Amino acid sequence: MPTRHLFHYQTEPQPELDGRPRILPQGRVLGGGSSVNAMVYIRGQAQDFDDWADMGAQGWSYNDVLPYFKRSETNQRFADEYHGSDGPLGVSDLGHINAMTKGFIRAAQSVGHEYNPDFNGARQKGVGFCQATIRDNRRSSSARAFLHQQLKNPRLKLFTGATALRLEIENNRAVGVVYEQGGKTLSVRAESEVILSAGAIATPKLLMLSGIGPEAELQKHGIKTRLNLPGVGQNLHDHCEVPVIAFCRPGERHGYFGQDKGWRMIRNGLQFLLTGTGPASSNVVEGHCFAATGLDGDRADVQMQFLPLVYLDLMDRPIINQVSATINTCVLRPKSRGQVTLQSANAKDPAKVDPRYLSDPHDVETTIAGLELAREVMASNQMREFVSQEEMPGPSQNTREHLRQHIREYGKTVYHPAGTCRIGTDEMAVVDPQLRVRGIDGLRVADASVMPVVTSGNTNAPSIMIGEKASDLVMGNKFQTANT
Repeated sequence: MPTRHLFHYQTEPQPELDGRPRILPQGRVLGGGSSVNAMVYIRGQAQDFDDWADMGAQGWSYNDVLPYFKRSETNQRFADEYHGSDGPLGVSDLGHINAMTKGFIRAAQSVGHEYNPDFNGARQKGVGFCQATIRDNRRSSSARAFLHQQLKNPRLKLFTGATALRLEIENNRAVGVVYEQGGKTLSVRAESEVILSAGAIATPKLLMLSGIGPEAELQKHGIKTRLNLPGVGQNLHDHCEVPVIAFCRPGERHGYFGQDKGWRMIRNGLQFLLTGTGPASSNVVEGHCFAATGLDGDRADVQMQFLPLVYLDLMDRPIINQVSATINTCVLRPKSRGQVTLQSANAKDPAKVDPRYLSDPHDVETTIAGLELAREVMASNQMREFVSQEEMPGPSQNTREHLRQHIREYGKTVYHPAGTCRIGTDEMAVVDPQLRVRGIDGLRVADASVMPVVTSGNTNAPSIMIGEKASDLVMGNKFQTANT
């Protein structure tokens, strides 16, 4: 992922992942992660948001947030009680589904997973094809959906190539932002409020650089404490996925391997430009299965994402050039918790990011159970039409210790860090249910950092919902619910 459109964060060494650090990239472009992600549109489970409300996030139950999901969305296929049809965010079926992905869908059904045509409807559990944030064959990022249409609005002024350094706080009120642009230190003042939306890593970092956070952490770096808010940077968690990989038989050409090289790349590009179809109209992560391991009752607690190629982003491992298939499995509601802290008081130094992946035994046990489900799908007759025997973990790796070692070696981020400025009313909460930073006037946070618990699935859709609801909170509009 060597691109200037990402912040190339690295975690601290992870004891449960062979003591090695992991990459944790985040978007460094207008639209943030929505401009560089796989465009998967998954809202999470209704119970996720009811759990938030039970944890002190009043006004964030499923009935409270469903109208905001619907308000932002124009869905290509659905227009019902769960979906919107006239919002700025495009949500579409993929323009191309690979034959091997279709095989995965059949394979999962053959071993007992029910087909689900809509993961964002009445239930999430089951196997099916994802929808994606796409409109008219173009990525529908939050920048394209919401920002671009307002660029000529005289009430909006956009600064790019700028780095936020800290917030300006006067008399316990946020009054502006100090930033650097073109080698100059500048500031902008707020007449009403400052809204911080920098993500689960940069948002707590900016708060701490501004003197808002755990007092001991601030003192360590010589930062004057303006507000001792111990929850800032705590409660970091992320989805950690582990692959099951099988190679296709020699000489057979399935999936997307080699489709971005030579004549195939030219052909696929022309097909997309002329017809809007073909492999270039896919997000590659086409098939998903939400399954219950039984460790959390009948509620889906693992997600399997199917890719018709090898997918590993472990930078210290060799690239595997092979026609193949990958099922990446993650625990949907991990219990492991880490933190974001500071390297120094210099805003240009990256934050210290320590997710403490798999530090809770529950996550290890659920990951093992999820791997066993994924291996069952990969070994089915439907998948054997495309692949030969499993390569990772491999047919001889059948004990729980074998699987634990596979997890330690190949576990990686799903790019969903969350929770570092969580909503709540207790002393470790950072923002109240109106997203106002507790103890500082004129300051709100609106991004994945406010999630009390990460949602069950990809985090782009719920992050956009948070922004959609934040707009009503800022404007003082009356709360909507699904019942009104």
